[in-house]
Amino acid sequence: MEEQQCLICGLEQSDDALVVFRDDLWAAEVVPGYDVPGWFFLRARRHAERITGLNGEEQETFGRRARDLVAAVTEATGAETTYMLMFGEAYVHFHVLVAARTADIPADRRSGDLLKLRTERADPERARALVPAVREAYASGARPEQAAGRPVPAEG
Repeated sequence: MEEQQCLICGLEQSDDALVVFRDDLWAAEVVPGYDVPGWFFLRARRHAERITGLNGEEQETFGRRARDLVAAVTEATGAETTYMLMFGEAYVHFHVLVAARTADIPADRRSGDLLKLRTERADPERARALVPAVREAYASGARPEQAAGRPVPAEG
């Protein structure tokens, strides 16, 4: 697949209002078609196919970016659980879906059934409105323990 035909590569052109963060290697944003409030793609900025296509620096930084985005989404949405899903079948460019699961999500829409919310709860305006709060939580260094209300041990 060539980069110019890759939907995920095309996210480089996303409206800044949809972007939580971008650094040299990673970006996180609301993605049209997956614009459920509290859902974000975390993606490699270069065209890397699947997790096996990540280079050393991307491999070394992915875990921290994923942890920090999950914590920020959890904090900003008050989610009971925040999922991180990776398929790589429809879009081979490496990305994961980080999806908040709030208390109002019924039991039959939890775990793998959460993806049914893609159409049932799509709300581009509300999804966009959450970006500043997630961006702020991400920038402030929200950590999973903080988002879950647990004490945070000092890093040493």
